[in-house]
Amino acid sequence: MHSFVLIVHIILAVLMIGLILVQHGKGADAGASFGGGGAATVFGASGSANFLTRLTAVLTALFFVTSLTLAVFAKKQTTEAYSLKTVQTTAPIQTTSPETSPNAPKTGQ
Repeated sequence: MHSFVLIVHIILAVLMIGLILVQHGKGADAGASFGGGGAATVFGASGSANFLTRLTAVLTALFFVTSLTLAVFAKKQTTEAYSLKTVQTTAPIQTTSPETSPNAPKTGQ
């Protein structure tokens, strides 16, 4: 699940970069009103700007959701790594003297 969200996050980031670079700035609208060729686009003079703005907003919202999801995954992974549940305990070493050990060879008899 972590890998899937990370891949979607990277794809959204690349799509947002491309989409933002394709958009025109505020100054480009003034040139289109004086016959700068902006009216000959597929969406019309202002249709593409509205569509691209909404698509950018949707991609940005999805990017924020994946960012928060990755942060939750990282927090969970860090908590599990440093919790006391992961500390390995070993059995205490029995310190019995050889004289009292049941397997010790009997000497002196």
